[in-house]
Amino acid sequence: MADFAEALWVTAPGRYELRASTLAVPALDDVVVRARFSGVSRGTESLVLAGRVPASEHARMRAPFQEGDFPSPVKYGYASVGDVERGPEPLLGRTVFVLFPHQRRFVVPSGAVHTLPTGVPAERAVLAANMEAAVNGVWDARVSPGARVAVVGAGVVGCLTAWLAARVPGTDVRLIDVNPGRAATARALGVPFASPDDAPRDVDIVIHASGSPAGLELALTLAGFEGRIVEMSWFGDQAVPLTLGGAFHANRLTIASSQVGHVAPEHRARWSRARRLQLALALLEDPALDALITGESAFETLPDELPQILAAAGTLCHRIRY
Repeated sequence: MADFAEALWVTAPGRYELRASTLAVPALDDVVVRARFSGVSRGTESLVLAGRVPASEHARMRAPFQEGDFPSPVKYGYASVGDVERGPEPLLGRTVFVLFPHQRRFVVPSGAVHTLPTGVPAERAVLAANMEAAVNGVWDARVSPGARVAVVGAGVVGCLTAWLAARVPGTDVRLIDVNPGRAATARALGVPFASPDDAPRDVDIVIHASGSPAGLELALTLAGFEGRIVEMSWFGDQAVPLTLGGAFHANRLTIASSQVGHVAPEHRARWSRARRLQLALALLEDPALDALITGESAFETLPDELPQILAAAGTLCHRIRY
C-alpha cells in the first residue's frame, strides 16, 4: 500500500501549497526519516521560490532530492533534520541532517544522511548547509593567520563566513552590512561590525555575500593592492554591473567565485562533499550560532507565512517545526 507525506511545493512564483508526496518503497540500504525541523534562508532558496533561476542554470541548480522543474511547480530545499525511523541498524533512532526539501517524512539512501555530533542539537543543525557554504568560502578565500578580512553582507552565509574567518589566529575580521540591526547579530557571534561608511579599507581579502550589486561595488573599494575579492553571492537572473575603471587595474585586484557545489580546489584531492558536510555539522556546537535563527513556524502554516518570512528584513534562518 502506498505511503504518503506532505511536502511544500512552489506552485508559481511566490505561491506555495502543501501536497501529498508518494514515498518510495525503501530498499535494503534506504532509510525512512521523520522530519523534526527544516530551515529556510533568504539566499538561494529565496531566488528559487521567487522563480528567478535562469534557464541556463536549471540543471545545475537542482537540489539533491528535488521534484519538479524550475521555475514551478517544484519541491525544493536543502536543510532537513529528522530521526531515522527505519533503516540499517546503526542508523535506527539516530538524528540526522539531510539535504532534502521541506517534507514530513521521506525515503533516501543511507549514504545521504549525516548523523549529528553529540554536541549539536537538532534545532541548530538546520544551519548545516549554510555552514558548509561558509567553510568552502573561507577555503576559496585562502584566509590565513594575520589576514585583514572584510565580509560584506550579514546574511546567514556572510555571518557564518565571518565567524569562521575570525577564528583563524591573528585575523582582523569585520562584518559589514547596511542594516544596523545586524550589529547585534555580529556581537552575539563575537565578530566586529561596521557599516559601509565605516568599513576598513586596504584589506587583504574581501568576501562578498550580500546578494546586492552595491555590495560588490563596495567590495572593490575595500581591497588593498593585489587584494582578493571572493564572490559568494548568487544573483539568479539579476544583471550585475561593475565599475572596473578607477583603481581596479592599478591595484591588480582579483575577483574569484565561490560555490558550494564543488569542494574548493586546494582541498578537493582529499575532501569529499560528505567529509566537508560532517565538518560543517561539527562546527555547529557553538551555542552562539543560535543568533542566526530568527524565527520558527509550524510546517502546517508555512504556505501562508513564507512570503512574509522571505520579505522581512530581519529574517536570517527561519526554522520550520514539524
